[in-house]
Amino acid sequence: MARTLSRRMFLEASAAVGGGLLLGFTLPVRRRVLNDRFAPNAFIRIDRDGRVTLIMHKVEMGQGTYTSMPMLLAEELEVDLNQVQLEHAPADDALYAEPLFGVQETGGSTSVRGNFEPLRRAGAAARTLLVAAAAQAWKVDAAACRAERGEVVHGPTGRKLGYGALVDKAATLPVPHNVPLKDPKDWKLIGTAAKRLDSADKVTGAAQFGIDVQVPGMKVATLAACPVFGGKLASVDDSKAKAIQGVHQVVRLDDAVAVVADHMWAAKQGLAALDIRWDEGPNAKLSTADIVRQLAAASQQPGVVARKEGDVARAMAGAAQKVEAVYEVPFLAHATMEPVNCTVHVRQDGCDVWVGTQVPTFARTAAAKLTGLPRERVQVHNHLLGGGFGRRLEVDFIIRAVQIAMQVAGPVKVIWTREEDIQHDMYRPYYYDRITAGLDQRGRPIAWSHRIAGSSIEARVISQLFPKTLRVIRAGGVHRLGAMIKGLDLDAVEGAAEPPYTLPNIRVEYVRQEPPGVPTAFWRGVGPTHNIFVVESFIDELAAAMKQDPFQYRRALLDQSPRAKAVLELAALQAGWGRPLPPGSGRGISLLHAFGSYIAQVAEVAVSKQGDVRVPRVVCAVDCGIIVNPDTVRAQLESGIIFGISAALFGEITIRDGRVEQHNFNDYPALRINEAPAIEVHLVNSREAPGGIGEPGTSAVMPAVTNAIFAATGKRIRKLPVKEQLREAKV
Repeated sequence: MARTLSRRMFLEASAAVGGGLLLGFTLPVRRRVLNDRFAPNAFIRIDRDGRVTLIMHKVEMGQGTYTSMPMLLAEELEVDLNQVQLEHAPADDALYAEPLFGVQETGGSTSVRGNFEPLRRAGAAARTLLVAAAAQAWKVDAAACRAERGEVVHGPTGRKLGYGALVDKAATLPVPHNVPLKDPKDWKLIGTAAKRLDSADKVTGAAQFGIDVQVPGMKVATLAACPVFGGKLASVDDSKAKAIQGVHQVVRLDDAVAVVADHMWAAKQGLAALDIRWDEGPNAKLSTADIVRQLAAASQQPGVVARKEGDVARAMAGAAQKVEAVYEVPFLAHATMEPVNCTVHVRQDGCDVWVGTQVPTFARTAAAKLTGLPRERVQVHNHLLGGGFGRRLEVDFIIRAVQIAMQVAGPVKVIWTREEDIQHDMYRPYYYDRITAGLDQRGRPIAWSHRIAGSSIEARVISQLFPKTLRVIRAGGVHRLGAMIKGLDLDAVEGAAEPPYTLPNIRVEYVRQEPPGVPTAFWRGVGPTHNIFVVESFIDELAAAMKQDPFQYRRALLDQSPRAKAVLELAALQAGWGRPLPPGSGRGISLLHAFGSYIAQVAEVAVSKQGDVRVPRVVCAVDCGIIVNPDTVRAQLESGIIFGISAALFGEITIRDGRVEQHNFNDYPALRINEAPAIEVHLVNSREAPGGIGEPGTSAVMPAVTNAIFAATGKRIRKLPVKEQLREAKV
């Protein structure tokens, strides 16, 4: 992902801005040309007082980017990490687009992958300018000078000048090209365990999340949307609500109603006092069972080919043994700890939006479209996110807030209750998979057929955001657009179309089947959350069918993937694979290659006689290439493992009479602290390009847990969540 930047890819100018040095840089893969110069999509500012500011185009939602990004800059700029401060970048795709997406977005485990080299090059170029400025001031050879801890030092004499004293001169110098980067052996920050820069403010409460926004004259609103997918508001009697102290007005929308008040408690009381009548529409009788039947029928039909190698039909016909299975994974909600919220002030001459979002330019565009204002009149003030997981890649809650604000005089903060958040989320799709393998005499797969049926998130996103082909091409979405034109959702097949195993004859297909009215969206780990579960569970089935050890079976299929084999072996070694466990316990193993990283996990489970499952231990081995901050890598894997276990054991959104049945954490639970396993993370020392780490842990742990359940009970889990399955089986 990180490519060497050419001269044309680096901004060929520096400018004095606000009495300092402003240095822009481009990110790899995509470039925008304006007047024969490359427009930067991120900036570094060094002020006269020596302060270094990184204007961040990424948002912090707990994943540690507000520490790892400054580490990359500080490494080459030769400043201490605590000398770097951050500012949220404004909403601007032209300057701040993520090169892997073509738009300003935080997601897909791309922050380090996309910025590893550009941020270092920007720091190195700035350092070179500052050294040159000092050398000119002293009238000495620049080679006799060095930068360290925010100063330039003249070696022979020991003279020093701080960066702040050099910025005006440095800003007049031409930006150097192809500045060499440090040799990894000279790194001082990269690879070290740096303390999170955002932790102190979060502990003291100084950190500002979207829900913390306070604007003079602000009112607070909460809302109720039609509980049935696709339903509308028929009527509402608001007389009792308006009588409640603190309630100011009731706002009616096509499919929702909101109460605006002085504070949240008054708004909630007012909402509860409304007498609402809904037109439930065409999905009033929709159930999960209906959706599953539709998916099952769709899975019987040929799909769009995602990968085809060899002759699967011929190999299958000649196989010594054939194994086939059907797997299902449910709808999942994001359930971020900070419920979605958005504060908006709509005026005749402009609109301000205060929100925590992963896609600030999408928020700006949505607000401009609704209000009819030019985009430049809409200002998005981004904030820290109290959890994203893909939920804040969407703008539905921002649209709601703008719609309400357009009917309110002054700013209004719209907060969804937890119940509204869960029942009107945009859900990880329900997937239905048919998978078949043909085995040779040794039990190795010589034929592999995998058909995936489910909703297409990418089709919705591309149709909404890129209605014209030209815009897709300019945004760098050619590959995904080409796939979608053929009906292939690349996200839906990720983790299935490129398994690390040696499979000489393989065919992977995708069948698009949309659930009536149910909105689907990206969820932490995205396509691999379902595909890794299916592939790794099925590999386990093949090992069991041949009465072979699951670890050794996988290992024998990995000769062409040494990095995958290495993490598999490391996880098995550290977990004590093969050591006996108490009765009712078992170990399961899984392997993942996604987001540019390789991960293997071993989970230990204990299953009670009543069928209750506990996961006391998870061992994880990861090769994510060059590691910037090992503490962040460990934290992200621990977080992903907890998230994935929650989904595997009891995460499920079900639909009855067109409504989501779950309401809150009592019926959509997350793993409690007393249920959390001991987690061991073992990092591979690698010099490969950095891979993503925020999402893979979630996907890898699910099959490790269910494979461990099989080892403990002999019960194969082909449908998530585990929930009541073992109780029903009377294990």
